[in-house]
Amino acid sequence: MTEKTDQPERLNAIVIGAVQGVNFRYSTLERARSLKLKGWVKNLRDGSVEVTAEGPRSALNQLLAFLRHGPPAATVKEVRENWQTATGEFKDFSLRW
Repeated sequence: MTEKTDQPERLNAIVIGAVQGVNFRYSTLERARSLKLKGWVKNLRDGSVEVTAEGPRSALNQLLAFLRHGPPAATVKEVRENWQTATGEFKDFSLRW
């Protein structure tokens, strides 16, 4: 029997705090790629960072754990997470503007 965790899922997260100008996007890019996730990360106008990633739940949970603290210069106050069904639309993990 195949466990649900084997099926690709989608995580959309909004990271709130001092998360722009502190290497957050690049650190997220590196972490997501190391976990073989697909999707993107971008800065939002309100100073937060948005991440959409697809892959196995276990890898997405590892990315989520990273987002909750970020790189050393970041101060994460809150992560708003939303789980969805994966669409398979991404070929890799990238930076968006």
